[in-house]
Amino acid sequence: MQWNRRDFVQTMLGAPFALTLSFTQAKRMAARETTDAGVSIPEIQEGEDLFAYIERVKGAFDPILYRQILGAANEFKEGDQMIGVAAVDQRSRDNARQLIERTRIQDLNVNPVFEDELHQLIVQGQSSEAHDRAAKLTVGELKQLLLTQNEAAIKAVAPGLSSDVIGCVVKLMSQQELIAVGAKVFNPLPGSQIGAKDYLGARIQPNSPTDNPDDIFWQVLDGWSYAVGDVVLGTNPVSSEPESVRAVELVLRDLLVTFGVEDVMPHCVLSHIDVQAEVERQSPGSTALWFQSIAGSDDANKTFDISLKKMRDYARSRTGKYGLYFETGQGADFTNGHSHGFDMVLHESRKYGFARALTHEVAAAQKAAGKTPAPWVHLNDVAGFIGPEVFRTREQLVRCCLEDIVMGKLHGLTIGLDVCSTLHMDVSLDDLDWCLDQIMPANPAYLMALPTKIDPMLGYLTTGFQDHVRIREKFGTRVNDAMWAFFQKLAVIDADGKPTQHFGDPTWVYLQYRRKKGDTRSDAAIIKAGRQQLAEIRKRGVFIAEGFGQKPSELNPALKIEIDQIYQDAKKSIWAELSPTFVAGVPSVVPVKTQSNDRLEYILHPTTGELLSNESQTAVQQLRQQYGDKYNVQIVISDGLNALSIMDEGQLEPFLKELRSQLQTAGFRPAEQNIVVRSGRVRAGYRIGETLFGGLVDNRAILHIIGERPGTGHHTFSVYMTSPPGSVWGQAGQVDHNITRVVSGIATTALKPTHAAQDTVRILQQMNLG
Repeated sequence: MQWNRRDFVQTMLGAPFALTLSFTQAKRMAARETTDAGVSIPEIQEGEDLFAYIERVKGAFDPILYRQILGAANEFKEGDQMIGVAAVDQRSRDNARQLIERTRIQDLNVNPVFEDELHQLIVQGQSSEAHDRAAKLTVGELKQLLLTQNEAAIKAVAPGLSSDVIGCVVKLMSQQELIAVGAKVFNPLPGSQIGAKDYLGARIQPNSPTDNPDDIFWQVLDGWSYAVGDVVLGTNPVSSEPESVRAVELVLRDLLVTFGVEDVMPHCVLSHIDVQAEVERQSPGSTALWFQSIAGSDDANKTFDISLKKMRDYARSRTGKYGLYFETGQGADFTNGHSHGFDMVLHESRKYGFARALTHEVAAAQKAAGKTPAPWVHLNDVAGFIGPEVFRTREQLVRCCLEDIVMGKLHGLTIGLDVCSTLHMDVSLDDLDWCLDQIMPANPAYLMALPTKIDPMLGYLTTGFQDHVRIREKFGTRVNDAMWAFFQKLAVIDADGKPTQHFGDPTWVYLQYRRKKGDTRSDAAIIKAGRQQLAEIRKRGVFIAEGFGQKPSELNPALKIEIDQIYQDAKKSIWAELSPTFVAGVPSVVPVKTQSNDRLEYILHPTTGELLSNESQTAVQQLRQQYGDKYNVQIVISDGLNALSIMDEGQLEPFLKELRSQLQTAGFRPAEQNIVVRSGRVRAGYRIGETLFGGLVDNRAILHIIGERPGTGHHTFSVYMTSPPGSVWGQAGQVDHNITRVVSGIATTALKPTHAAQDTVRILQQMNLG
């Protein structure tokens, strides 16, 4: 399948009282775990470095202890604790840092934290001259160089630093030290000020729950009305079908071309890179910047259905102005079962090493094509996109962002941030403002930009258009010069950069668009038509900001009330559970449950929701005996992170009815039973498939209906389709996200359940045809 990291953003929260109670309990649980488990380093000897300590304690080099010490040096995060590499206490953390501080870079280089093909590629991407210059330094001396030397001196050394070394040095830094380094190292995109000192760019993220062109179009106009949006117009698609992706690409391209800024900023649909390449093959010129999520090891990259060869081949094809766009984030590796025993900071650093190597490939390709190397490549760190199993608090979110900014800059990257929170983290709408204030002094290249803080499709919390206005007011940051001139020409800001009467008025921008298209209607007629379109968009639950509060940086009061209400509904959704009455009413129901004992454990320990309880596993084994090889489709229904979306009237029932009708018409043999999973996650469906279909002939499909993405203003569910042969199902753990397809955003107020059922069967037929 073409699986994107964004497909893991399956959010959100619960009722206000339940949230307070649960996180109080969670913190107590965390305190107990911290005293009972983790890495203990009670004492070290004078002058002892990391390798001398291991030799003394173990008698020889021990890779497990090596990784544990590296992880213990991190500021505490739940994700490190889950894999057993977090320090048991502050004394152990301080001792781990001292051991690393005394260790020579050359010794770290000959003892990589993890060896695979990606490690070799990262090493090849280092500058040999700079490598030799840094090798004899200790990590502590490198830290002092970064803090005391200027940008030129840092850039003379940084290209020779391995990703392991860069990941280690940030472990030694305080928040203020990370800010100090971030504030003096800059890697702007070629021919622009994106990523330059005192500039803060914006990726407009005009997501739609249904990939509706009008939703996408108007969100871009909305951003531009606030003088926001200068890095990329980047949409996360609901559908990854090439035809749908192409349609969205053309909407975005049309906006840029119509206003004459296509050479200033690119557009991008964040589908899998294979899909983008196919769209470009079918419709040359329809795409611009190409996107891909990347991971920190070969195994983790397979989850995204990519390999080093595939990515290097794509990089070598990018000889035009716009190259590649990557997204990463701490925690994605271990949550997909690929921790390899080392911590999240080092995984993240290796992703930046991957991006650095691919940037070199783009530059070499441009040079080979007879062009001056100027790789337009940037990376967006989506910090906070997974949930409380990675980290829970606003303080941890800030720490993560600061670590990643410095690691990205030391890798020579233009690095932006999605400072975000899923709604089951202990980070509120107001907390995000506080986080931004702590992070901005480190000068990330850009942030996300949406009409409000809530994404209407993904349903997570991030940065709104007016957050950018507030940051400009508070920190004096600037927009890329060419786009700032465009905003002045658009007359939403004046020659002094002050808001005009048209500031925050997307219908004004629409009027300019229609005039560019040669529309001769009166201004009043065009604006009336625009207002009608806006009304339709709002009926679909897509937010459009207009005007402002007491200051240009404040959300319109009426819209703020609406967002607060959606936020509270999202809290209810995430803590809701399927009621016994509802489960009993599902036709031919087989109720099962996972190993999550309660909702709190399900949220804080996601792996418990991936495996069935022993009793439930026995029930599924009994189904296998009843079925034999009679059926080739099994429907599974889980509450996921939004049980309300499954239980709401008019949602599941029409979907199931149409789905079964379409399956039978298409010649499939669906089992009559519906397996309903309490506290189920996507991988629970894979485990059910292994039991039901392992060893059978031909393709066998699990269609997993699961509640997702509260916070969008809709109660939406998705269906995950997995249909390998029985021989693949028979290999435990082999089936995973990389061979799964998804239809998402299903609700009476979004993608209609009956239409979604038709899409599901059509895609399933395509999957079985290969």
